[in-house]
Amino acid sequence: MSAHVPSRQRAERPPMDRTLLVLLAAVVVTGGACLLVAASVPAEHRALVATGSGVAALALCAAVALAAYGFQTARELRGRIATMDAELARLADETLPAAITRLRDGASSDTVLASVLQPTGAAHRRVLRTLVDEVGRGERMRAAAMSACANAAGRVQALATSMLADLREMEDRHDEETLGDLLKLDHATAQAGRLADSIAVLTGARSGRRWTKPIVMESILRGSVGRISAYQRVRIHSTSTAAIAGYAAEGVMHALAELMDNATSFSPPSEEVHVYVEEVHTGIVVTVEDGGLAMSPAALDRAERAVSAASLDLTSLSGTRLGLAVVGCLARKHGLTVSFRPSSRGGTGVVVMIPRQLVSQATPDAVLAGPRAARTGRR
Repeated sequence: MSAHVPSRQRAERPPMDRTLLVLLAAVVVTGGACLLVAASVPAEHRALVATGSGVAALALCAAVALAAYGFQTARELRGRIATMDAELARLADETLPAAITRLRDGASSDTVLASVLQPTGAAHRRVLRTLVDEVGRGERMRAAAMSACANAAGRVQALATSMLADLREMEDRHDEETLGDLLKLDHATAQAGRLADSIAVLTGARSGRRWTKPIVMESILRGSVGRISAYQRVRIHSTSTAAIAGYAAEGVMHALAELMDNATSFSPPSEEVHVYVEEVHTGIVVTVEDGGLAMSPAALDRAERAVSAASLDLTSLSGTRLGLAVVGCLARKHGLTVSFRPSSRGGTGVVVMIPRQLVSQATPDAVLAGPRAARTGRR
């Protein structure tokens, strides 16, 4: 796209042309004055007066020309600075944001440079080219890293699913003496699978599990409890007979598991975490309450932002907020509403609203077999 050059700038005369015009006018004026002065003095003094007035006129003309040239040069420099400032502002406020947005949408550097308004200055064009190339390279590296993580997470998901199937088949075949060890491996594998699922969620990969039929809330809750390390401390209070649509069941189960794990991690080991389920006309409300220390206003604000509808910012993640970031991604995907409030037990309560469009009636085959440890109620 060609650069735009203001017509006023093209029409302006160079400083030297204006200086010559001023010098010509000064010569005419001072020359006329010298002639008048020389004509007004006696003849015997006319040569001396003419010489002196001529020298003075030349000095005056030179001074006027230099002043005119300096004024015009300063004016032109001010105009150039103003033009460069305007161009730099346009580059920073319009061109670069538009270019970065297109790069993040997947466009190549050459395509972006061909589609944005090019600066008139060569230095500005080089700056634009360098920034676009570097941002484009960074976006390609980020996309490659995300793809690699997603692929690795998918392979771990498949491996965890296969191991769980093998372990549960072994649990059914072995006696009580071996069953305890198998249950520990079952539970550890379920947690590893949840971690792989979290990586998949954060990198935009698909979940490793899908169901075509609705899953009852009892199985959703049991599956969530079976994926956390401190499952013994979770108490479920639910009489709901509703079911969650199969395409969303895994996401809801994963989000509740992250919230339960967060509640057990940030409350004393002696405190229990209570989960309440209530059916309302807008859907299903699940409340997770712990008995830990109440969150400060700043911590509550950070948690609300992590699970909000805003897009995921990987640079803001930390080890303690990774689970909430996963919950936020799942909430955006399935239309869940997650909010925090002080708990009646002294800690923090998390309220999850599952919208009505995800809720369906339970069918006879809607029960999902959760991790064996949760199914058997081991304590």
